[in-house]
Amino acid sequence: MKLRLNWIAGAALTALLLGGCSGQENEENSGKDDVPDRQDEQVEEKADNGGANEDMSEESAGENGENDKDKQVPAAAEPAEPLYELNEATWSFQPIGDADPKAALLTIDDAPDKHALEMAKTLKELEAPAIFFVNGHFIDTDEEKAVLKEIHEMGFPIGNHTMTHADLQQISEEAQREEILGVNEIVEQVTGEKPRYFRAPFGQNTDFSRRLAADEGMLLMNWTYGYDWEPKYQNGEALADIMLNTEYLNNGANLLMHDREWTAAALPKIVQGLRDKGFKLIDPASIKLPETAE
Repeated sequence: MKLRLNWIAGAALTALLLGGCSGQENEENSGKDDVPDRQDEQVEEKADNGGANEDMSEESAGENGENDKDKQVPAAAEPAEPLYELNEATWSFQPIGDADPKAALLTIDDAPDKHALEMAKTLKELEAPAIFFVNGHFIDTDEEKAVLKEIHEMGFPIGNHTMTHADLQQISEEAQREEILGVNEIVEQVTGEKPRYFRAPFGQNTDFSRRLAADEGMLLMNWTYGYDWEPKYQNGEALADIMLNTEYLNNGANLLMHDREWTAAALPKIVQGLRDKGFKLIDPASIKLPETAE
């Protein structure tokens, strides 16, 4: 069951949803990610032309967009000026200045479990940028750290998704600190760079986690939509179809995906389908970061 919040009229609509980043799926799990994942809130926003969309965001199904401009290679270098900024009301991205409003961000959670490296290679081949959000329990061996380093060296930024995928609203502030800073320390140790993006498990932030992310210079980021934890979308064809044809694919969409077998299978079709609909894929390096990180 999906949880959807509509902030446009200022009225909130909440419904509880189980799913998301956990090992509830029928793919065999490593046993590390055993916390049931409530799907982060999906937000539906009908914005004006060129607006951002979010946890279910803005529209746009356009002309065939197989342009070179849509095929950006993941880049580590930041542009002189940011092109997109997060609209936290909807968790979508809105253009800054003359940036193309018809754009979408790809994100991969629960990395690097079994399929993240394969997914990174697919994205690299397709010249499609994305953020990989990692859990500490997937980077606690030398082999796993080597995978993380390889993904980073391919040009993909690494985001913080906590050490154990715990619900931050159910643990103490000190435990929250350990969940968040522990990942930052490992990622910096392996890649030489601290994460610049933070995504709470289940989209469940606290006042403390928000402050800590800000203090660490990380952009706090949920998503606009995702489906790969739902049983009926746990195959490549069905997942690619819903990701491309959902009503929530709109300008600025922030797509949530996971390190899963069926998501890896769907990824090429998702990338090509977005481009065919005229969407530019947002380079994370073009996203405006908090002042403390600039």
